[in-house]
Amino acid sequence: MHDGMRGTGPARRTPFVYPAAVRSAIMVIAIVVLAMAFWKLSFVALLAFAGVLIAVLLRHAANALARHTPLSPTVGVIAVVLTVIAVIVAFFMTLGPRIASEMGQIAQILPETIRDIESMLQNQSWGDFVLRQLPDPRDGTDWNVFGAIGGTLSTVISAATNIVVLVSVAVFLAVNPGLYRRGVLHLVPRQHRDRAGEVLDALGQNLWFWLLGQMVDMAFVAVLTGLGLWLIGVPLAVTLGLIAGITNFIPYVGPFISAVPAILIAFANEPSDAIWTAVVFIAVQQLEGNVLMPLIQKRAVSLPPALSVLAILAFGVMFGFIGLLIATPLMLSVMVLVQMLYVQDVLEDDEVSPKVDSS
Repeated sequence: MHDGMRGTGPARRTPFVYPAAVRSAIMVIAIVVLAMAFWKLSFVALLAFAGVLIAVLLRHAANALARHTPLSPTVGVIAVVLTVIAVIVAFFMTLGPRIASEMGQIAQILPETIRDIESMLQNQSWGDFVLRQLPDPRDGTDWNVFGAIGGTLSTVISAATNIVVLVSVAVFLAVNPGLYRRGVLHLVPRQHRDRAGEVLDALGQNLWFWLLGQMVDMAFVAVLTGLGLWLIGVPLAVTLGLIAGITNFIPYVGPFISAVPAILIAFANEPSDAIWTAVVFIAVQQLEGNVLMPLIQKRAVSLPPALSVLAILAFGVMFGFIGLLIATPLMLSVMVLVQMLYVQDVLEDDEVSPKVDSS
C-alpha cells in the first residue's frame, strides 16, 4: 500500500534546457547585435581611443615636469595644456599669416598646374589614353554655392565639436588616470587583476614611446623636407615642409599625400624641379627609414610594414580620416594584447615580449 502510494506521487520537475540549436541562435543574434552596436558607435570608440593617446602624451609630459619642479602631476597636466595652447597661439601669430598666404597660393597654383599637365598630355600620342582613365571633375556637378557653404559650415562645426570632446576626454584621463585604471581592473576577476595591470602598463608605455618617436619623426621630416625644397628653389618650401611633417604621422601613406602637392607646385615653377622635388622626398624618407626609425623601434613594439599598410587601408576605408590617423597606434595596441594575452599566457612563450627596452 505504501509502495503504491509512492509510485503515484507527483513527479519531480526537471529544469528546462534550451535545445542546442536555440542556444546557438541566441548566441549568433547576440553577436550580431553587439557588432551592429559597435559599428554604430565606432566613431565614438575611435574618438575615445584618440583621447587616450593624447592623455598618455599629456600625463608623461606632466610627470617629467613634476620630476623637475615642485608641481604635482595633476597641476603639471594643466600646465602642459596651457603651454601647448600658448605655443600654438604664438606659432599662428608669427607664422600663421605667412602659412595662410602660402596655402592660398597653393590652392591657386594646383588647378593651374593640373590644367598645364592636361594640355601637355594632350600633345602626346599616349596622352589621350591617360586622360580617359582619369575622372572628369566636371561630370555630374550641379554645384550649389549655398549647399557648399552649408556643407562646409556643418563640417567645421562638427570638427570643432569633436576636437572639444577629444581634448576634454584627454584632460580628464590625464588628470586622474588611476581612477579609470582602477575602474577597468574592477571589471576583471580578482585572480587576473595583477596580470591585467601589467597589460595596461605595457600598453601605456608602448603608446608613449610610439608617440614620442612619432613627434621626433615628424619634426625630422618637416625640417629636412622644408630645407631640401628651399635649397632647390621650390616656392612655399616652409608650408610644404610643414605639410610633410604633419602627414608623416600616417606611416607609409603620409609621404605620398604630402609629395603630390609639392611635386605639382615644383612642376608649375619649373618642370625639371618636379624631379628634384621627388628626389628630396625620397632622400628624406630613406634617411628616416634607415637612420631614425631603427632608433625609435628599439623603444617600442615595431609593426611589420605589411601589417601597418593593411591596417591603414582597412581603417581608412571603414572610418575615414580619423581611421587613417589612429590605425597604427590601434594596431600597436592589438599587437601588445596578442603578445601578452595569447603568446605569453596561452602559448606560454616568453621569448616574445612587448615591453619597451629602457636601456
